[in-house]
Amino acid sequence: QAQLVESGGGLVQPGGSLRLSCVAYGFTFSSHAMNWYRQAPGKERELVAAITSAGDNTIYADSVRGRFTISRDNGKNTLYLQMNSLNAEGTAVYYCDTPRLTRGQGIQVTVSS
Repeated sequence: QAQLVESGGGLVQPGGSLRLSCVAYGFTFSSHAMNWYRQAPGKERELVAAITSAGDNTIYADSVRGRFTISRDNGKNTLYLQMNSLNAEGTAVYYCDTPRLTRGQGIQVTVSS
């Protein structure tokens, strides 16, 4: 059964950094493009970043470009999201997602002093 498990969330001060991880189980991770989404309270879900199966192409939301980096290690079946210069807008539940297959349970990131 395909499954994604996120980790690395938590509380961070404005201007700080966090790295989210997402481990894939039960499917051929290296064959699938991957996404990071987030959903803030009272807002619609937003695509934050996406990466191709080989990791050779990435896209970012305008709101995070230059501060966030999506990457993957296909040998470890793991997707990453490095988040730098976090601001209050970064407070949300973050989800990793395999298009048309499965999505993680989500992990909370809170940016606050």
